[in-house]
Amino acid sequence: MEKPAPDSTALLITTRRPAQLEAFGRLLDVLDRLRTECPWDKKQTLQTLRHLTIEETYEISDAILRDDLPDLKKELGDVMLHLLFYARIAAEKGVFDIADVLNAQCEKLIYRHPHIYGDVQADDEEAVKRNWEQLKLKEKGNTNGVLGGVPNSLPALVKAMRIQEKARGAGFDWEQPEQVWEKVQEELTEFGDEYSHGHPERMNAEKAADEFGDLLFSLVNFARFAGINPEEALERTNRKFISRFQYLETAAATNGQHLADLTLAQMDVYWEEAKKHSPQPKQTN
Repeated sequence: MEKPAPDSTALLITTRRPAQLEAFGRLLDVLDRLRTECPWDKKQTLQTLRHLTIEETYEISDAILRDDLPDLKKELGDVMLHLLFYARIAAEKGVFDIADVLNAQCEKLIYRHPHIYGDVQADDEEAVKRNWEQLKLKEKGNTNGVLGGVPNSLPALVKAMRIQEKARGAGFDWEQPEQVWEKVQEELTEFGDEYSHGHPERMNAEKAADEFGDLLFSLVNFARFAGINPEEALERTNRKFISRFQYLETAAATNGQHLADLTLAQMDVYWEEAKKHSPQPKQTN
């Protein structure tokens, strides 16, 4: 079979490989010196770096949402340093080093892409994802079950998405979007019943929270079927609200008004103006 012509972008990246390897080695050298000479770097442990890495990861996410590629380059560098730092500390303990990390990752990628490195057929994204999850279970011996690989510390919205994706990989899923939408309506009704139709004084708070959780979970499920990432969708709405509210504050201040002194109807006038003037958040991929 004739091989396809190499993609020009991929070819450009490949030709940069010597420079990439040199830069990687340079960062290792810088880290080695900092670890041995800098008082702050010498004191760091896996535990002290952990919360900083989480913060840096969120900064990457923020740069992506803002479509700020120069800032993304900077934030990627920060996280890369952290990853090398963890490997350096592990090497000092005699457990593994960065070469072990990278080689293990390469082996895992090769193993989990048999449609590339083997003779398995996978013609679309769904087939690739199914193969990935099945191989992942086989790799871990299925000791913790299908959902065992979902980190406990994930934010709830992201965790719901991952739980559903993993269940789908095991063949447990709805067949049609219409079925999921019916489930959303069912959960909405059940929450409404528990909420006592707007009479919270008659509400069992724990049961209402359970039903609200079921409703959110079913909405995440429907978003998945609709091809929508619920985390990204909610963040778009967050940013849209912030933009419009800031317009409201600025417009009121320009007119010599304070929000605390405005009626809801007066605020709504500014809000409608904000909907016309504030920019829409950029679509993320």
